Amino acid sequence: MTFTAPWWLLGLLVVAALAVAYVWLLRRRRRDVVRFTNLELLESVAPKRPGRWRHLPAIALIAALAVLTVALAGPQAMAKVPRNRATVMLVIDVSLSMKATDVAPTRLAAAQAAAKQFADQLTPGVNLGLVSFAGTAAVLVSPTTDRSAVKNGVDNLQLAESTATGEAIFTAMQSIDTFSRSLQGGPDAAGVPPPARVVLLSDGTQTVPGPDGENEPRGSFTAAAEAKNRGVPVSTISFGTSYGTIELDGGRTPVAVDDASMERIAQLSGGRFFTAATESELRAVYSDLSEELGYEEREVDASRPWMIGGFVLLIGGLGAGILLGRRLP
Repeated sequence: MTFTAPWWLLGLLVVAALAVAYVWLLRRRRRDVVRFTNLELLESVAPKRPGRWRHLPAIALIAALAVLTVALAGPQAMAKVPRNRATVMLVIDVSLSMKATDVAPTRLAAAQAAAKQFADQLTPGVNLGLVSFAGTAAVLVSPTTDRSAVKNGVDNLQLAESTATGEAIFTAMQSIDTFSRSLQGGPDAAGVPPPARVVLLSDGTQTVPGPDGENEPRGSFTAAAEAKNRGVPVSTISFGTSYGTIELDGGRTPVAVDDASMERIAQLSGGRFFTAATESELRAVYSDLSEELGYEEREVDASRPWMIGGFVLLIGGLGAGILLGRRLP
């Protein structure tokens, strides 16, 4: 915990002095009582006191002063707060391998359901966009806080041939750049654009420009390295199983998930790598990401609990003083 006005904490010395003074007065009163040797007469003339409970008002009031002093010092604490200026591009693979049924009912249908849940879970202040890719990539929804637009785009995803993973990442970054420039006022006062992240879901190996072309100018590894340079991490979700197949040209074609390349993309870009072999696992991954992307750790004012505590102690001390200060019959 930190404080915006720590000099107020010197007031705790005054509170400590009051506590010491109260104890000193109690001991002095005991000495005065001992000097009054006629104890029977003292008992008859002295009012009855409620024992140790009579110290409760003083203790509560001293504690209230201490707590309120801390509140005046402006305590600050780290807390998770919703982001209100961030961009997330959701990039979904719609290549033919996504019609595999190893994930029920199909990989694409499961991905669509989980993506819509992700859109609903993301905090309202985050701008969410949608890119689909197969042989080419297209921005279906530019970054927006309108979740219905993103969910409608997810519902309208259509399968196509090939997998251009690198092109998809470049397209997502271009959309982020365009959106950042279009924001009113552009970058913030420090000249830093809003934080951005790409969430890439794919199930297979890049086929455009080719499985061995990840390092080509428009390849996936090149795109991931460029994302790192731009400060846009790419979190990847490798979705599917090793035994998935699809019907193609009259036969069954294996479409095993490619974890290695997806993990490499995440590493090169500074993002996180996830795997999911079922819709429930994918939903869990998206839930994790929505928490990570939708909130940030920030120092916030933590004086309110101290003020409430001080107020309660103050009222309690005054109330106890009124109740216990009355002469008992």
